[in-house]
Amino acid sequence: MEGGGGVLNYPGTVEKVFWDFRGRRTGILKALTTDAEEFYRQCDPEKENLCLYGFPGEQWEVNLPAEEVPPELPEPALGINFARNGMQEKDWLSLVAVHSDAWLLGVAFYFGARFGFDKADRKRLFDMINELPTVFEVVTDTAQKQVKEEPSVSNRGSDKSKSNSKLRRTSESQEKYLKGTQAKDEHQVIDEDEEHGLTLCGSCAESYASDEFWICCDICEKWFHGKCVKVTPARAEHIKRYKCPSCSNKNAA
Repeated sequence: MEGGGGVLNYPGTVEKVFWDFRGRRTGILKALTTDAEEFYRQCDPEKENLCLYGFPGEQWEVNLPAEEVPPELPEPALGINFARNGMQEKDWLSLVAVHSDAWLLGVAFYFGARFGFDKADRKRLFDMINELPTVFEVVTDTAQKQVKEEPSVSNRGSDKSKSNSKLRRTSESQEKYLKGTQAKDEHQVIDEDEEHGLTLCGSCAESYASDEFWICCDICEKWFHGKCVKVTPARAEHIKRYKCPSCSNKNAA
């Protein structure tokens, strides 16, 4: 890979193209969720036509479009900054998310064409991409709503258990978020893993994994990887009421 947004310069496989797609998608999700305040600031309507780029290294950048014609890669939507002050912030972020989804697919299938993917390869690439929520779904909370509407098994998601689970951020939280150790019994651990296996991180939209630290926002009730919101297990021990970056920004406004 050349730089953050360069073209894949080695023989491409479906897995490598998907890796590239996933990294760019994660970068864009950061811009539109946890880094939304900084992204909003950079999209100054007084500047020239700006684009939002996602890079394979899970970073993002607001910049002018490529000068070369035709560009090395498909270009994202042009002039996203001009619409910033003409609509509600959440609607503007949703608009950018929709265009970002189209750009991500365009880049992925550009690589597919360049590397000569056949029908089976293209279908496999699409199926892998389709397993992830779209950027738009994450930004508008559609992905979280879809998860909540899925039928539960054996009433594992009762209101009482959900309410109690939000508060477990001390030593008890380690049982739930890290590895399910020191649980009251084996069945309790299994139930919690099944329940949270459907949960998506509010930042990167990846699924819950029992070997990772997670934390729940007490305001919007979304779950986050600790690494995505820069909260360690040790720091969580001292947090009585956690607010995610998005809710913190709203309260500060």
